[in-house]
Amino acid sequence: MPRALIIRTAGTNCDQETAFAFKKAGAEFDVVHVQRLTEHPATLCDYQILAFPGGFSYGDDVAAGKVFANEIKNKLGDALAEFVDAGKLVIGICNGFQVLVKLGLLPGPFSSNGARQTVTLTHNDSNKFEDRWVHLKVETEKCVFTRGLERIYIPVAHGEGKFVAEETSLLDDLQSNDQIVFSYISPESENCGYPWNPNGSHRDIAGICDPTGRAFGLMPHPERHILPTQHPRWTREGLKEEGDGLAIFRNAVEYFE
Repeated sequence: MPRALIIRTAGTNCDQETAFAFKKAGAEFDVVHVQRLTEHPATLCDYQILAFPGGFSYGDDVAAGKVFANEIKNKLGDALAEFVDAGKLVIGICNGFQVLVKLGLLPGPFSSNGARQTVTLTHNDSNKFEDRWVHLKVETEKCVFTRGLERIYIPVAHGEGKFVAEETSLLDDLQSNDQIVFSYISPESENCGYPWNPNGSHRDIAGICDPTGRAFGLMPHPERHILPTQHPRWTREGLKEEGDGLAIFRNAVEYFE
């Protein structure tokens, strides 16, 4: 049974939901504070999956996820590079996605020498916190976490979720390399504007992976749609067998089985 490490710090508030998702998917898990991990970086070797959950790490001071990313890079950079090079999986959700792009792990490639940040997640075009459910379309078969999926329905909850790249050519590269994993779409499966794209992300990007497909980040929250009763209209539309987000965690677990 694979083991997942859910790393938390001051301001993290989705660690328990993420742990529940991995439990339902069949993984063993531990929720560990980053200070404990920096004291014993070799502990990371005991796990197959590393998860950066949502929240507001360190109050999102400076920029969302920036302080947490610097802490990881300076104190755990070597251990994280070894983890990634070993073929293991990394997922960052919402604030965790913000951390991964500011680390340079996404879009990658990442090394212990550091990776220059080339994309970011910045303030929503609406200039307000967006808390709503969104439709997502899977754009690639490369990502381990989304294999077998076509579209899902899960919520977003963020103030800095607009995906932008420093150059348009980088967006072209992400598309040609099959690194765009999720796009926001309308209920009719069309390219969309606000509110279906809740933040104004360039090319409606909601999630990306690294060149290997094993590191994945997304702004929406799959851990908030694990149970069918978490669907906002289940009493009117009926219960599904499971929430749409569970498949993402199950794919990670099955990758090691």
